[in-house]
Amino acid sequence: QSKITDAYRLPCKKVIHTVGPVWSGGKRNEDELLASCYNTALDLAMENGLRSVAFPCISTGVYHFPQERAAAIAVDTVKSHPYNGEVVFCCFLAEDYDLYNRILS
Repeated sequence: QSKITDAYRLPCKKVIHTVGPVWSGGKRNEDELLASCYNTALDLAMENGLRSVAFPCISTGVYHFPQERAAAIAVDTVKSHPYNGEVVFCCFLAEDYDLYNRILS
């Protein structure tokens, strides 16, 4: 589940918090759990009238979710969700940026 809080001194109105799954080889519903992170965050964005949302690469760092698999899940989930605001995929690594560009094109 995702949660929403005020952003306080950040340059945005709200912050949506979500915790992605730890990769366990794909045997513990990790794909569905990751998709749920995006779905519940977008649900909260809609419920709170947010016009845009930015996502980092959820679970691909210390949780070791395979980057390409996570990017595909992120893009597919966002595309299939009824949220109609702007979605930004915030990539800190050039490798992730290239993955998202390839998947989105």
